[in-house]
Amino acid sequence: MSDWAPKRFWTNADVQEVDGGFAVALDGRPVKTPAKAALHVPTQAMAQAIAAEWDAQLEKVDPNTMPFTRSANAAIDKVRVQHAEVADMLAAYGDSDLLCYRAQSPAELVARQAAAWDPVLNWSETFLNAKLEPRTGVIHVPQDPASLATLSDRTHALNPFELAGFHDLVSMSGSLILGFAAAYDHMPIEDIWTMSRLDELWQEEQWGEDDEAQALIAVKQTAFIHAKRFFDASRAG
Repeated sequence: MSDWAPKRFWTNADVQEVDGGFAVALDGRPVKTPAKAALHVPTQAMAQAIAAEWDAQLEKVDPNTMPFTRSANAAIDKVRVQHAEVADMLAAYGDSDLLCYRAQSPAELVARQAAAWDPVLNWSETFLNAKLEPRTGVIHVPQDPASLATLSDRTHALNPFELAGFHDLVSMSGSLILGFAAAYDHMPIEDIWTMSRLDELWQEEQWGEDDEAQALIAVKQTAFIHAKRFFDASRAG
């Protein structure tokens, strides 16, 4: 950011109303993105979350403790300028969605996948008007083009801030449908994260957990939950 510095140089971080949204100012100086664009966000809730991150900084600024600021930067500097490309990339997950590719064996894993994932595919058919069919094995079999078009239209309709959060919900879960399930509050975000890790959890049950892997998973889970919070804040009144 243009105002980003190794040490804290401001006293107060305040939210300001601007044309079309809200901004954050440090002692009256508007915060800008790394590309030097105005950091204007669509909702007061998001601006307040960003201001709180700046207020929480101590002597030195730690960007790793500022997820809302980083996500807003990404929405403005990256997603906004290549919205169609990002939406296309995410919509493409629908044709190889995690929920559709099932194990051939063992029977217990097959049953567990069906019990967890089939209801979400049924929800997609009824709520999203997009029916995706499960496959056995890893060989790609194309999904119905009409369903994929419907999912693509929904993805492209998201604004840059929604799409920035949605990007992580989809890419981290490996599932466009789980991304929409999170976006539309179909189930708690923690349950969606667990559902996305069903195969990994099965492997952990068989072979045990690795401490380093568990630490990395915890970091990813925190980022996944943040993506949902950022998505929600992009829509809050």
